[in-house]
Amino acid sequence: MPLRLRSDAWVVGDDEVALDSRVALAMGGSSVERHGGVPIIGIANSASGLNPCNQPLADLVGPVREGVERAGGIAVEFPCMSLGEDLMKPTAMLYRNLLAMEVEESLRSQPLDGVVVLAACDKSVPGALMGAFSTALPTLLVVAGPRPVATFRGRRIGTGTDLWRLWDERRAGALDDEAWLELERSLSLGRGTCNTMGTASSMGAVAEALGIAWPGSTTVPAGDARHVETARLVGGRVVEMVAAGVPMHELVTDAAIDNAITVLCALGGSTNAVIHLTALASRLGRPIELSRFDEAGRSVPVLVDVEPSGSGLIEDLDRSGGIPAVMRSLGDLLDPEVVLADGRTTGSLQTASAAPGGVIRARHDPVDPHGAFRVVVGNLAPDGALIKRSAASPELLQHRGPAVVMRDVADVARRTGPTSTVARDAVLVLAGAGPVGGPGMPEWGMIPIPEPLLARGVTDMVRVTDARMSGTSFGTVFLHAAPEAAVGGTLGLVHDGDMIAVDADAGTIELEVTDEELVARAARRRPSHASGRGYVSLYRRHVQQAPQGCDFDFLEPEAGRPPHLEEPVVGRS
Repeated sequence: MPLRLRSDAWVVGDDEVALDSRVALAMGGSSVERHGGVPIIGIANSASGLNPCNQPLADLVGPVREGVERAGGIAVEFPCMSLGEDLMKPTAMLYRNLLAMEVEESLRSQPLDGVVVLAACDKSVPGALMGAFSTALPTLLVVAGPRPVATFRGRRIGTGTDLWRLWDERRAGALDDEAWLELERSLSLGRGTCNTMGTASSMGAVAEALGIAWPGSTTVPAGDARHVETARLVGGRVVEMVAAGVPMHELVTDAAIDNAITVLCALGGSTNAVIHLTALASRLGRPIELSRFDEAGRSVPVLVDVEPSGSGLIEDLDRSGGIPAVMRSLGDLLDPEVVLADGRTTGSLQTASAAPGGVIRARHDPVDPHGAFRVVVGNLAPDGALIKRSAASPELLQHRGPAVVMRDVADVARRTGPTSTVARDAVLVLAGAGPVGGPGMPEWGMIPIPEPLLARGVTDMVRVTDARMSGTSFGTVFLHAAPEAAVGGTLGLVHDGDMIAVDADAGTIELEVTDEELVARAARRRPSHASGRGYVSLYRRHVQQAPQGCDFDFLEPEAGRPPHLEEPVVGRS
Protein backbone atom coordinates (compact mmCIF):
# COMPACT_ATOMS: atom_id res chain seq x y z
CA MET A 1 0.00 0.00 0.00
CA PRO A 2 1.54 3.35 -1.01
CA LEU A 3 2.48 5.76 1.75
CA ARG A 4 -0.05 8.56 2.19
CA LEU A 5 1.58 11.86 3.06
CA ARG A 6 0.33 15.34 3.87
CA SER A 7 2.53 16.69 1.02
CA ASP A 8 0.42 14.68 -1.42
CA ALA A 9 -2.35 17.27 -0.98
CA TRP A 10 -0.05 19.70 -2.82
CA VAL A 11 1.68 17.54 -5.43
CA VAL A 12 -0.66 14.70 -6.41
CA GLY A 13 -3.01 15.17 -9.35
CA ASP A 14 -3.36 16.80 -12.76
CA ASP A 15 -4.98 20.10 -11.78
CA GLU A 16 -3.23 23.45 -12.01
CA VAL A 17 -2.47 23.62 -8.25
CA ALA A 18 -0.66 20.25 -8.20
CA LEU A 19 1.22 21.10 -11.38
CA ASP A 20 2.28 24.47 -9.99
CA SER A 21 3.43 22.86 -6.72
CA ARG A 22 5.58 20.32 -8.57
CA VAL A 23 7.06 23.04 -10.77
CA ALA A 24 7.89 25.21 -7.74
CA LEU A 25 9.69 22.31 -6.06
CA ALA A 26 11.51 21.38 -9.26
CA MET A 27 12.74 24.95 -9.69
CA GLY A 28 14.31 24.61 -6.25
CA GLY A 29 16.04 21.38 -7.24
CA SER A 30 13.51 18.88 -5.86
CA SER A 31 11.81 16.75 -8.50
CA VAL A 32 8.46 15.35 -7.38
CA GLU A 33 6.33 12.83 -9.29
CA ARG A 34 2.63 13.43 -9.80
CA HIS A 35 1.70 10.25 -7.93
CA GLY A 36 3.37 11.50 -4.72
CA GLY A 37 4.11 9.07 -1.92
CA VAL A 38 7.64 10.37 -1.37
CA PRO A 39 8.33 12.09 1.99
CA ILE A 40 9.32 15.74 1.65
CA ILE A 41 11.56 16.75 4.55
CA GLY A 42 12.19 20.35 5.49
CA ILE A 43 15.64 21.40 6.65
CA ALA A 44 15.10 24.42 8.92
CA ASN A 45 18.46 26.19 8.72
CA SER A 46 19.25 28.93 11.24
CA ALA A 47 22.83 29.60 10.08
CA SER A 48 23.58 33.33 9.97
CA GLY A 49 26.54 35.64 9.62
CA LEU A 50 25.17 37.53 12.62
CA ASN A 51 25.34 34.46 14.84
CA PRO A 52 28.76 32.76 15.16
CA CYS A 53 27.26 29.95 17.24
CA ASN A 54 25.07 28.84 14.33
CA GLN A 55 27.45 29.43 11.41
CA PRO A 56 28.79 25.83 11.31
CA LEU A 57 25.27 24.61 10.54
CA ALA A 58 25.62 25.78 6.93
CA ASP A 59 28.10 22.93 6.39
CA LEU A 60 25.58 20.32 7.56
CA VAL A 61 22.74 21.05 5.15
CA GLY A 62 24.33 18.88 2.44
CA PRO A 63 24.87 15.84 4.67
CA VAL A 64 21.28 16.02 5.98
CA ARG A 65 20.08 16.17 2.38
CA GLU A 66 22.21 13.13 1.50
CA GLY A 67 20.72 11.17 4.37
CA VAL A 68 17.16 12.07 3.39
CA GLU A 69 17.71 11.14 -0.25
CA ARG A 70 19.46 7.87 0.55
CA ALA A 71 16.38 6.90 2.58
CA GLY A 72 14.09 7.66 -0.36
CA GLY A 73 12.93 11.13 0.65
CA ILE A 74 13.19 14.62 -0.80
CA ALA A 75 14.94 17.35 1.19
CA VAL A 76 14.05 21.03 0.95
CA GLU A 77 16.07 23.63 2.86
CA PHE A 78 14.35 26.72 4.21
CA PRO A 79 15.70 29.55 6.36
CA CYS A 80 14.53 30.38 9.85
CA MET A 81 15.36 33.17 12.25
CA SER A 82 18.78 32.84 13.90
CA LEU A 83 18.74 33.71 17.60
CA GLY A 84 22.19 34.58 18.91
CA GLU A 85 22.89 36.04 22.33
CA ASP A 86 26.03 37.90 21.25
CA LEU A 87 24.34 40.52 19.08
CA MET A 88 20.56 40.39 19.61
CA LYS A 89 19.43 43.01 22.13
CA PRO A 90 17.95 43.33 24.61
CA THR A 91 17.95 39.51 24.47
CA ALA A 92 17.39 36.68 22.01
CA MET A 93 14.76 35.37 24.45
CA LEU A 94 12.46 38.15 23.29
CA TYR A 95 12.33 36.44 19.89
CA ARG A 96 12.16 32.77 20.91
CA ASN A 97 8.39 32.69 20.57
CA LEU A 98 8.57 34.52 17.24
CA LEU A 99 10.88 31.80 15.92
CA ALA A 100 8.45 29.18 17.22
CA MET A 101 5.62 30.85 15.32
CA GLU A 102 7.76 31.11 12.18
CA VAL A 103 8.69 27.42 12.21
CA GLU A 104 5.16 26.27 12.99
CA GLU A 105 3.66 28.31 10.18
CA SER A 106 6.43 27.38 7.71
CA LEU A 107 5.69 23.71 8.32
CA ARG A 108 1.92 24.11 8.37
CA SER A 109 1.63 26.15 5.20
CA GLN A 110 3.93 24.14 2.94
CA PRO A 111 4.15 20.55 1.62
CA LEU A 112 6.40 19.13 4.32
CA ASP A 113 6.06 15.75 6.02
CA GLY A 114 8.85 16.07 8.59
CA VAL A 115 11.64 18.44 9.58
CA VAL A 116 15.27 18.43 10.61
CA VAL A 117 16.02 21.50 12.71
CA LEU A 118 19.53 22.95 12.41
CA ALA A 119 20.04 25.07 15.51
CA ALA A 120 22.73 25.91 18.04
CA CYS A 121 22.76 29.12 20.11
CA ASP A 122 20.45 28.40 22.96
CA LYS A 123 17.14 30.10 22.04
CA SER A 124 17.36 28.72 18.48
CA VAL A 125 16.92 25.19 19.79
CA PRO A 126 13.79 25.58 21.96
CA GLY A 127 12.23 28.15 19.64
CA ALA A 128 12.40 25.91 16.59
CA LEU A 129 11.42 22.77 18.52
CA MET A 130 8.43 24.52 20.11
CA GLY A 131 7.13 25.40 16.66
CA ALA A 132 7.78 21.93 15.27
CA PHE A 133 6.19 20.18 18.26
CA SER A 134 3.00 22.18 17.76
CA THR A 135 2.61 20.66 14.28
CA ALA A 136 3.14 17.09 15.59
CA LEU A 137 5.28 16.38 12.48
CA PRO A 138 8.33 14.10 12.85
CA THR A 139 11.18 16.27 14.10
CA LEU A 140 14.88 15.78 14.79
CA LEU A 141 17.63 18.21 15.77
CA VAL A 142 21.19 18.72 14.54
CA VAL A 143 23.41 21.15 16.49
CA ALA A 144 26.64 22.94 15.63
CA GLY A 145 28.68 21.90 18.67
CA PRO A 146 30.91 23.89 21.03
CA ARG A 147 33.53 26.31 19.71
CA PRO A 148 37.31 25.82 20.10
CA VAL A 149 38.81 26.44 23.52
CA ALA A 150 40.70 29.70 23.98
CA THR A 151 43.95 30.01 25.94
CA PHE A 152 44.72 33.15 27.91
CA ARG A 153 47.98 33.62 29.76
CA GLY A 154 48.75 29.93 29.70
CA ARG A 155 45.40 28.50 30.77
CA ARG A 156 42.23 27.36 29.06
CA ILE A 157 39.28 29.66 29.44
CA GLY A 158 35.65 28.74 29.04
CA THR A 159 33.17 30.80 27.05
CA GLY A 160 31.13 33.10 29.24
CA THR A 161 32.12 31.73 32.64
CA ASP A 162 35.73 32.87 32.50
CA LEU A 163 34.81 36.10 30.73
CA TRP A 164 32.62 37.07 33.68
CA ARG A 165 35.46 36.29 36.11
CA LEU A 166 38.01 38.20 34.08
CA TRP A 167 35.65 41.17 33.75
CA ASP A 168 35.48 41.30 37.54
CA GLU A 169 39.28 41.23 37.64
CA ARG A 170 39.35 44.18 35.25
CA ARG A 171 36.78 46.08 37.31
CA ALA A 172 38.96 45.45 40.36
CA GLY A 173 42.00 46.85 38.56
CA ALA A 174 43.83 43.53 38.10
CA LEU A 175 43.65 43.48 34.26
CA ASP A 176 45.01 46.43 32.30
CA ASP A 177 44.13 47.54 28.75
CA GLU A 178 46.82 45.37 27.18
CA ALA A 179 45.58 42.26 28.96
CA TRP A 180 41.98 43.04 28.00
CA LEU A 181 42.98 43.32 24.32
CA GLU A 182 44.91 40.05 24.61
CA LEU A 183 41.77 38.39 25.96
CA GLU A 184 39.74 39.69 23.02
CA ARG A 185 42.22 38.21 20.57
CA SER A 186 42.22 34.92 22.47
CA LEU A 187 38.45 34.57 22.30
CA SER A 188 38.22 35.31 18.55
CA LEU A 189 39.36 31.90 17.38
CA GLY A 190 36.42 29.96 15.98
CA ARG A 191 32.72 29.32 15.53
CA GLY A 192 30.30 27.25 17.56
CA THR A 193 28.39 27.48 20.81
CA CYS A 194 29.73 28.18 24.31
CA ASN A 195 32.17 25.48 25.40
CA THR A 196 30.91 25.56 28.99
CA MET A 197 27.66 24.14 30.37
CA GLY A 198 25.68 27.12 29.11
CA THR A 199 22.17 26.97 27.76
CA ALA A 200 23.19 25.70 24.30
CA SER A 201 25.01 22.68 25.75
CA SER A 202 22.24 22.13 28.30
CA MET A 203 19.53 22.18 25.62
CA GLY A 204 21.54 19.81 23.44
CA ALA A 205 21.68 17.34 26.31
CA VAL A 206 17.97 17.81 26.99
CA ALA A 207 17.26 17.08 23.32
CA GLU A 208 19.32 13.87 23.48
CA ALA A 209 17.35 12.70 26.53
CA LEU A 210 14.02 13.58 24.88
CA GLY A 211 14.94 11.52 21.81
CA ILE A 212 15.19 14.52 19.48
CA ALA A 213 18.99 14.72 18.99
CA TRP A 214 21.23 11.81 18.00
CA PRO A 215 22.84 10.18 21.06
CA GLY A 216 26.30 11.55 21.71
CA SER A 217 26.08 14.28 19.05
CA THR A 218 25.57 17.46 21.03
CA THR A 219 28.96 17.59 22.78
CA VAL A 220 30.98 17.02 19.58
CA PRO A 221 33.12 20.13 18.90
CA ALA A 222 32.08 22.35 15.99
CA GLY A 223 33.80 21.37 12.76
CA ASP A 224 34.43 17.78 13.86
CA ALA A 225 33.80 15.26 11.07
CA ARG A 226 31.42 13.34 13.34
CA HIS A 227 28.82 16.05 12.74
CA VAL A 228 28.73 15.17 9.04
CA GLU A 229 27.95 11.52 9.71
CA THR A 230 25.38 12.45 12.36
CA ALA A 231 23.64 14.76 9.89
CA ARG A 232 23.40 11.93 7.35
CA LEU A 233 22.01 9.54 9.95
CA VAL A 234 19.45 12.09 11.12
CA GLY A 235 18.31 12.70 7.54
CA GLY A 236 17.66 9.01 7.04
CA ARG A 237 16.03 8.55 10.41
CA VAL A 238 13.47 11.31 9.94
CA VAL A 239 12.28 9.64 6.73
CA GLU A 240 11.74 6.45 8.74
CA MET A 241 9.78 8.44 11.31
CA VAL A 242 7.50 9.86 8.60
CA ALA A 243 6.82 6.33 7.36
CA ALA A 244 5.99 5.19 10.90
CA GLY A 245 3.42 7.98 11.25
CA VAL A 246 3.73 8.47 15.02
CA PRO A 247 3.14 12.09 16.15
CA MET A 248 5.76 13.83 18.28
CA HIS A 249 3.57 14.06 21.38
CA GLU A 250 3.44 10.25 21.41
CA LEU A 251 7.18 9.86 20.80
CA VAL A 252 8.19 12.35 23.49
CA THR A 253 6.53 10.85 26.55
CA ASP A 254 6.19 11.97 30.16
CA ALA A 255 9.02 9.56 30.96
CA ALA A 256 11.22 11.22 28.33
CA ILE A 257 10.57 14.62 29.89
CA ASP A 258 11.44 13.23 33.33
CA ASN A 259 14.66 11.80 31.90
CA ALA A 260 15.51 15.18 30.40
CA ILE A 261 15.02 16.90 33.75
CA THR A 262 17.22 14.29 35.43
CA VAL A 263 20.01 14.71 32.87
CA LEU A 264 19.81 18.51 33.17
CA CYS A 265 20.26 18.24 36.94
CA ALA A 266 23.19 15.83 36.62
CA LEU A 267 24.94 18.31 34.34
CA GLY A 268 24.52 21.26 36.69
CA GLY A 269 22.83 22.73 33.63
CA SER A 270 21.49 26.13 32.74
CA THR A 271 18.61 27.71 34.64
CA ASN A 272 17.34 28.90 31.24
CA ALA A 273 16.80 25.28 30.26
CA VAL A 274 14.18 25.06 33.01
CA ILE A 275 12.11 27.70 31.22
CA HIS A 276 12.67 26.16 27.79
CA LEU A 277 11.90 22.58 28.83
CA THR A 278 8.73 23.80 30.52
CA ALA A 279 7.65 25.48 27.28
CA LEU A 280 8.51 22.42 25.19
CA ALA A 281 6.56 20.11 27.49
CA SER A 282 3.56 22.41 27.30
CA ARG A 283 3.67 22.42 23.49
CA LEU A 284 3.52 18.62 23.64
CA GLY A 285 0.43 18.77 25.83
CA ARG A 286 2.47 17.47 28.79
CA PRO A 287 2.71 20.44 31.19
CA ILE A 288 5.15 20.29 34.10
CA GLU A 289 5.25 22.27 37.33
CA LEU A 290 8.25 24.26 38.57
CA SER A 291 8.26 22.04 41.65
CA ARG A 292 9.37 19.12 39.49
CA PHE A 293 12.75 20.77 39.02
CA ASP A 294 13.07 21.28 42.76
CA GLU A 295 12.30 17.61 43.40
CA ALA A 296 14.90 16.52 40.84
CA GLY A 297 17.40 19.07 42.11
CA ARG A 298 17.18 17.54 45.59
CA SER A 299 17.40 13.91 44.44
CA VAL A 300 19.85 13.97 41.51
CA PRO A 301 23.51 14.74 42.29
CA VAL A 302 25.63 16.84 39.94
CA LEU A 303 27.85 14.33 38.15
CA VAL A 304 29.57 16.44 35.48
CA ASP A 305 32.63 18.51 36.37
CA VAL A 306 32.17 21.29 33.77
CA GLU A 307 31.99 25.07 34.26
CA PRO A 308 30.22 26.86 35.82
CA SER A 309 29.28 24.17 38.37
CA GLY A 310 32.66 22.47 37.88
CA SER A 311 36.04 23.14 36.30
CA GLY A 312 36.14 21.34 32.93
CA LEU A 313 34.83 22.25 29.48
CA ILE A 314 32.50 20.59 26.98
CA GLU A 315 35.39 19.14 24.98
CA ASP A 316 36.36 17.27 28.16
CA LEU A 317 32.79 15.98 28.48
CA ASP A 318 32.90 14.79 24.87
CA ARG A 319 36.18 12.94 25.46
CA SER A 320 34.65 11.35 28.55
CA GLY A 321 31.81 9.82 26.53
CA GLY A 322 29.34 12.69 26.21
CA ILE A 323 25.71 12.55 27.26
CA PRO A 324 25.44 8.75 26.75
CA ALA A 325 28.11 8.26 29.43
CA VAL A 326 26.24 10.67 31.73
CA MET A 327 23.14 8.55 31.19
CA ARG A 328 25.07 5.42 32.12
CA SER A 329 26.29 7.05 35.31
CA LEU A 330 22.72 8.01 36.22
CA GLY A 331 21.70 4.35 36.06
CA ASP A 332 18.25 3.64 37.47
CA LEU A 333 17.49 7.34 37.92
CA LEU A 334 16.47 7.23 34.24
CA ASP A 335 13.55 5.38 32.67
CA PRO A 336 15.24 2.74 30.47
CA GLU A 337 12.27 2.36 28.12
CA VAL A 338 12.43 5.89 26.65
CA VAL A 339 13.19 5.66 22.92
CA LEU A 340 16.01 7.86 21.64
CA ALA A 341 16.57 9.55 18.28
CA ASP A 342 18.39 6.54 16.78
CA GLY A 343 15.58 4.15 17.75
CA ARG A 344 17.39 2.53 20.69
CA THR A 345 16.04 2.63 24.20
CA THR A 346 17.74 4.62 26.94
CA GLY A 347 18.54 1.36 28.71
CA SER A 348 20.32 -0.14 25.69
CA LEU A 349 22.31 3.07 25.25
CA GLN A 350 23.33 3.01 28.91
CA THR A 351 24.61 -0.55 28.54
CA ALA A 352 26.65 0.33 25.45
CA SER A 353 28.10 3.62 26.77
CA ALA A 354 31.38 4.39 28.51
CA ALA A 355 31.67 3.98 32.27
CA PRO A 356 32.12 7.15 34.38
CA GLY A 357 35.54 8.72 33.97
CA GLY A 358 37.21 12.01 33.14
CA VAL A 359 34.80 14.82 33.96
CA ILE A 360 31.89 12.39 34.48
CA ARG A 361 31.62 11.13 38.04
CA ALA A 362 29.97 8.04 39.42
CA ARG A 363 26.92 8.54 41.65
CA HIS A 364 28.88 7.57 44.77
CA ASP A 365 31.47 10.29 44.02
CA PRO A 366 29.50 13.29 42.71
CA VAL A 367 30.71 16.80 41.93
CA ASP A 368 27.94 18.09 44.20
CA PRO A 369 25.81 15.66 46.21
CA HIS A 370 23.28 18.41 46.99
CA GLY A 371 22.15 18.79 43.37
CA ALA A 372 21.84 21.59 40.84
CA PHE A 373 18.60 23.48 41.51
CA ARG A 374 16.34 24.76 44.23
CA VAL A 375 12.98 26.45 43.91
CA VAL A 376 12.11 28.99 46.60
CA VAL A 377 8.65 30.36 47.40
CA GLY A 378 7.54 33.18 49.66
CA ASN A 379 5.95 36.61 49.65
CA LEU A 380 8.76 37.93 47.44
CA ALA A 381 8.08 35.22 44.84
CA PRO A 382 4.67 33.66 45.47
CA ASP A 383 4.86 31.59 42.27
CA GLY A 384 8.50 30.71 42.80
CA ALA A 385 12.06 31.69 42.01
CA LEU A 386 14.97 29.48 40.96
CA ILE A 387 18.61 29.23 42.03
CA LYS A 388 21.40 27.13 40.58
CA ARG A 389 22.61 25.82 43.91
CA SER A 390 25.60 24.03 42.39
CA ALA A 391 27.06 27.34 41.13
CA ALA A 392 26.30 29.34 44.30
CA SER A 393 28.35 30.03 47.42
CA PRO A 394 27.37 27.56 50.18
CA GLU A 395 27.77 30.18 52.90
CA LEU A 396 25.18 32.44 51.19
CA LEU A 397 22.45 29.86 50.58
CA GLN A 398 20.90 30.95 53.87
CA HIS A 399 21.16 34.71 54.28
CA ARG A 400 19.40 37.78 55.63
CA GLY A 401 20.33 41.29 54.59
CA PRO A 402 19.13 44.76 53.56
CA ALA A 403 17.88 45.28 50.03
CA VAL A 404 19.65 47.50 47.53
CA VAL A 405 17.10 47.99 44.75
CA MET A 406 17.84 48.61 41.08
CA ARG A 407 15.21 49.16 38.38
CA ASP A 408 17.20 49.05 35.12
CA VAL A 409 20.70 48.54 33.72
CA ALA A 410 21.62 52.18 34.17
CA ASP A 411 20.69 51.87 37.82
CA VAL A 412 22.83 48.73 38.07
CA ALA A 413 25.85 50.50 36.59
CA ARG A 414 25.44 53.43 38.98
CA ARG A 415 24.93 51.40 42.14
CA THR A 416 27.70 48.88 41.50
CA GLY A 417 30.31 51.31 40.15
CA PRO A 418 33.42 52.79 41.80
CA THR A 419 31.43 55.13 44.08
CA SER A 420 29.12 52.41 45.41
CA THR A 421 28.47 52.39 49.16
CA VAL A 422 26.70 49.01 49.19
CA ALA A 423 27.40 46.92 52.30
CA ARG A 424 28.84 43.43 52.06
CA ASP A 425 25.76 41.79 53.59
CA ALA A 426 23.30 43.55 51.26
CA VAL A 427 20.89 41.71 48.99
CA LEU A 428 21.12 43.14 45.49
CA VAL A 429 17.68 43.37 43.87
CA LEU A 430 16.95 43.96 40.19
CA ALA A 431 13.25 44.48 39.52
CA GLY A 432 11.50 45.16 36.23
CA ALA A 433 13.59 42.85 34.03
CA GLY A 434 11.14 39.97 33.63
CA PRO A 435 9.30 38.75 30.53
CA VAL A 436 7.07 41.83 30.29
CA GLY A 437 9.39 44.31 31.96
CA GLY A 438 12.61 43.57 30.09
CA PRO A 439 11.04 42.95 27.68
CA GLY A 440 12.05 39.36 27.06
CA MET A 441 13.61 38.63 30.46
CA PRO A 442 17.23 39.57 29.59
CA GLU A 443 20.21 37.84 31.19
CA TRP A 444 20.83 40.68 33.62
CA GLY A 445 20.32 38.62 36.78
CA MET A 446 24.03 38.15 37.61
CA ILE A 447 24.20 41.69 39.00
CA PRO A 448 27.85 42.80 39.20
CA ILE A 449 29.52 42.89 42.61
CA PRO A 450 30.03 46.58 43.55
CA GLU A 451 33.57 47.66 42.66
CA PRO A 452 34.65 48.71 46.16
CA LEU A 453 33.64 45.27 47.47
CA LEU A 454 35.49 43.56 44.60
CA ALA A 455 38.60 45.46 45.64
CA ARG A 456 38.18 44.03 49.14
CA GLY A 457 38.02 40.48 47.76
CA VAL A 458 34.24 39.95 47.77
CA THR A 459 33.35 37.63 44.90
CA ASP A 460 29.70 36.78 45.57
CA MET A 461 26.60 38.31 47.11
CA VAL A 462 22.95 37.30 47.30
CA ARG A 463 21.00 38.63 44.35
CA VAL A 464 17.26 38.47 43.69
CA THR A 465 15.65 39.30 40.37
CA ASP A 466 12.85 38.63 37.90
CA ALA A 467 15.48 38.47 35.14
CA ARG A 468 17.41 35.45 33.87
CA MET A 469 21.16 34.90 33.81
CA SER A 470 23.38 33.21 31.25
CA GLY A 471 23.76 29.48 31.63
CA THR A 472 27.49 30.18 31.83
CA SER A 473 26.99 32.44 34.88
CA PHE A 474 27.44 31.62 38.55
CA GLY A 475 26.81 33.04 41.99
CA THR A 476 24.09 33.08 44.61
CA VAL A 477 21.39 34.45 42.35
CA PHE A 478 17.68 33.85 42.90
CA LEU A 479 16.21 34.18 39.41
CA HIS A 480 12.88 34.24 37.56
CA ALA A 481 10.96 35.64 40.54
CA ALA A 482 7.27 35.30 39.71
CA PRO A 483 5.10 37.12 39.28
CA GLU A 484 7.52 39.71 37.94
CA ALA A 485 7.52 43.34 39.02
CA ALA A 486 6.02 44.63 35.76
CA VAL A 487 2.79 42.68 36.29
CA GLY A 488 2.38 43.60 39.94
CA GLY A 489 4.78 41.20 41.61
CA THR A 490 6.08 41.91 45.11
CA LEU A 491 9.58 42.43 43.74
CA GLY A 492 8.42 45.79 42.43
CA LEU A 493 7.45 46.87 45.97
CA VAL A 494 10.87 46.37 47.57
CA HIS A 495 12.54 49.52 48.96
CA ASP A 496 16.15 50.11 49.85
CA GLY A 497 16.84 48.84 53.36
CA ASP A 498 13.99 46.33 53.49
CA MET A 499 15.23 43.09 55.01
CA ILE A 500 15.18 40.04 52.77
CA ALA A 501 15.69 36.50 54.06
CA VAL A 502 16.49 33.59 51.74
CA ASP A 503 17.03 29.92 52.47
CA ALA A 504 17.65 27.85 49.37
CA ASP A 505 17.48 24.44 51.01
CA ALA A 506 14.41 25.34 53.04
CA GLY A 507 12.83 26.67 49.83
CA THR A 508 11.92 30.10 51.19
CA ILE A 509 12.33 33.72 50.11
CA GLU A 510 10.73 36.41 52.26
CA LEU A 511 10.51 40.19 52.25
CA GLU A 512 10.24 41.23 55.89
CA VAL A 513 7.54 43.82 55.34
CA THR A 514 4.02 43.51 56.72
CA ASP A 515 1.12 42.64 54.44
CA GLU A 516 -0.50 45.96 55.33
CA GLU A 517 2.56 47.90 54.21
CA LEU A 518 2.76 45.94 50.96
CA VAL A 519 -0.88 46.75 50.24
CA ALA A 520 -0.19 50.41 50.86
CA ARG A 521 2.87 50.37 48.61
CA ALA A 522 0.90 48.64 45.87
CA ALA A 523 -1.75 51.35 46.03
CA ARG A 524 0.94 54.01 45.55
CA ARG A 525 2.68 52.20 42.71
CA ARG A 526 2.51 54.04 39.43
CA PRO A 527 1.37 51.90 36.49
CA SER A 528 4.15 50.88 34.15
CA HIS A 529 4.10 52.46 30.74
CA ALA A 530 5.63 49.68 28.70
CA SER A 531 6.71 50.95 25.31
CA GLY A 532 6.77 48.92 22.15
CA ARG A 533 5.08 48.53 18.84
CA GLY A 534 4.47 45.61 16.54
CA TYR A 535 5.89 42.34 17.80
CA VAL A 536 7.23 43.79 21.08
CA SER A 537 3.76 45.08 21.91
CA LEU A 538 2.22 41.68 21.12
CA TYR A 539 4.90 39.98 23.22
CA ARG A 540 4.20 42.10 26.29
CA ARG A 541 0.46 41.51 26.05
CA HIS A 542 0.64 37.73 25.70
CA VAL A 543 3.84 36.36 27.25
CA GLN A 544 3.37 34.18 30.32
CA GLN A 545 5.58 34.08 33.39
CA ALA A 546 8.68 31.95 33.92
CA PRO A 547 6.92 29.03 35.69
CA GLN A 548 4.79 28.62 32.54
CA GLY A 549 7.83 28.70 30.25
CA CYS A 550 7.38 32.29 28.98
CA ASP A 551 5.32 31.05 26.04
CA PHE A 552 2.45 33.04 24.55
CA ASP A 553 -0.93 32.34 26.10
CA PHE A 554 -2.56 31.89 22.69
CA LEU A 555 -0.07 29.18 21.65
CA GLU A 556 -0.83 26.73 24.43
CA PRO A 557 -2.53 23.50 23.26
CA GLU A 558 -6.25 23.27 23.83
CA ALA A 559 -7.00 21.56 27.13
CA GLY A 560 -7.56 17.85 26.69
CA ARG A 561 -6.57 17.87 23.04
CA PRO A 562 -3.14 16.72 21.83
CA PRO A 563 -1.08 19.00 19.58
CA HIS A 564 -2.23 18.77 16.00
CA LEU A 565 -1.59 20.48 12.72
CA GLU A 566 -4.44 22.55 11.37
CA GLU A 567 -4.13 21.87 7.67
CA PRO A 568 -4.48 24.79 5.28
CA VAL A 569 -6.85 24.79 2.33
CA VAL A 570 -4.67 23.69 -0.59
CA GLY A 571 -5.86 25.60 -3.62
CA ARG A 572 -4.81 28.60 -5.64
CA SER A 573 -2.84 31.04 -3.53
